[in-house]
Amino acid sequence: MKKLALTDEILLSIQQPARYIGGEVNMVKKDPSKVDIRFAMCFPDVYEIGMSHLGMQILYDMFNRREDVYCERVFSPWTDLDRIMREKNIALFALESQDPIRSFDFLGITLQYEMCYTNILQVLELSEIPLHACDRTEEDPIVIGGGPCAYNPEPLADFFDMFYIGEGETVYYQLMDCYKENKSLGGSRHDFLEKAAEIPGIYIPSFYEVSYKEDGTIESFHPINSHAKPAVTKELVVSMDEATYIEKPIVPFIKITQDRVVLEIMRGCIRGCRFCQAGCVYRPLREHSLDYLKDHAYKMLKSTGHEEISLSSLSSSDYTKLEGLVNFLMEEFHGKGVNISLPSLRIDAFSLDVMSKVQDVKKSSLTFAPEAGSQRLRDVINKGLTEEVILKGAADAFHGGWNRVKLYFMLGLPTETVEDMEGIALLSEKVAETYYDEIPKEERHGRVQVVASSSFFVPKPFTPFQWARMCTKEEFLERAAVVKQKFKEMKNYKSLKYNWHEADLTVLEGVLARGDRKVGRVVEEAYKNGALYDSWSESFRNEIWMKAFETCGLSVDFYTTRTRSLDEVFPWDFIDAGVSKEFLKREWNEAVAEHVTPNCRQKCSACGAMKFKGGVCFENKN
Repeated sequence: MKKLALTDEILLSIQQPARYIGGEVNMVKKDPSKVDIRFAMCFPDVYEIGMSHLGMQILYDMFNRREDVYCERVFSPWTDLDRIMREKNIALFALESQDPIRSFDFLGITLQYEMCYTNILQVLELSEIPLHACDRTEEDPIVIGGGPCAYNPEPLADFFDMFYIGEGETVYYQLMDCYKENKSLGGSRHDFLEKAAEIPGIYIPSFYEVSYKEDGTIESFHPINSHAKPAVTKELVVSMDEATYIEKPIVPFIKITQDRVVLEIMRGCIRGCRFCQAGCVYRPLREHSLDYLKDHAYKMLKSTGHEEISLSSLSSSDYTKLEGLVNFLMEEFHGKGVNISLPSLRIDAFSLDVMSKVQDVKKSSLTFAPEAGSQRLRDVINKGLTEEVILKGAADAFHGGWNRVKLYFMLGLPTETVEDMEGIALLSEKVAETYYDEIPKEERHGRVQVVASSSFFVPKPFTPFQWARMCTKEEFLERAAVVKQKFKEMKNYKSLKYNWHEADLTVLEGVLARGDRKVGRVVEEAYKNGALYDSWSESFRNEIWMKAFETCGLSVDFYTTRTRSLDEVFPWDFIDAGVSKEFLKREWNEAVAEHVTPNCRQKCSACGAMKFKGGVCFENKN
């Protein structure tokens, strides 16, 4: 058995020692001396969060199918182990072999959300890898980032050797072959970066130069190396059934956030919500075939022993073969102690019928996401959901036996008024009223419970709202106070509950989401002064970040509250994410005009995604 990197004494002194020992069911074991490439796959958060990430599981499985590659996992050590590792000079290690990360060829870091950026620096420092790419030597791993936040990699540009833009199944093998060839020829680190720069979807930050105007906005962004591309186009899986998918997911020893088999049924979304980055960058919608999903559902449940299977997508109701898939899962597994969960459903009669069959209604609550309190604002954000549909869905749910409903909203959306804010309380009240109007007293299962939650709006790159002004912390809290006061005026107040997200955290997320290369200095300064696990409310210390902005001479408001002109050069403009800037501008203007854009199956909006030659764009052309 492989000797563990941590002693028994250390493991017994920390929380959840199983986070660091590996050896789980379906973990891949190889002889590191018999492979050409060692790849450390990192999720910069705790094990329980990282092991719930589907993308990481897919790539882990895919990389390890190659005999010449050994992909292992590494996560951020929790604060208790972090302290011990620094005190005892223990280098960060991979779970499978327990070897130091610095001895690997690649360190691949998943960029899933902005508030993990300081954890990335923690991983680099504990691995004894220089924080800045320019300081790394031939002995250091190639540090590569990928995931949703790679669609604006600039705040992290100084810390990464390269970024992979788009979906990982397409050119990673090509990148590995390129690395092997360069190594066999005796090429240097720089030689490899130049070769990699010519591979589609690969972005090498050091090969580009940024210049700024006097007002702090970008003057120009251009390649300074002949191998670098002027524009980097995202990588996309066109035919979902041809892509690698997990057959034997790793089964952790401890409970993780998503403790179940996850079956990805499709990628992308047809809805076109104007605030949603995923809905834009994962275009066009592409589906798996029913036979493919049946096969993988069976294999994954059999190989893991899990008792729940979750159907993963941005909007499961839009999967054209959902009924056939659910019927198959129910016939095949439901009577065998396997639960079926269906997140991301639109609440309609079909969805409710499906959920009533697969869920224990006494234990579940239904989730609606109106996003805005008024119809006017739902039209602005292109939600495609009317109050009539929401209340009809609630009525159907109550008749089906549910009496708990969660409603998700956003505060601070573009053009928002006091009337829109108060609409959150009014709509919640109408949902509660629907229960009392529709369900006779003798048939009620107690009082209805309506929990309304509001997050605060963050404008994201590659959305029509990337030009939008963001609220200050004070403005966010004032808006939450307006909503809270309106709730107190409601007749069914005792049946209603309202809560909201942290405002200072949201403001910082807004800076990192639309930041440029200068913001990297702030991330590093905050990290050096103790910022870590910023996505965890118990660890987040806003004062460290505000001091870092002050030290670096940068303004929070420049990145958040400033109004942007339609011709401003953005830090991410060199990336071609499939949706054209012309389309996004058009949608921004449509939002201001309060016009609704039809979804992709109703009418093509010429967003630019058709150039990928697949998915929903061609559904009716066969």
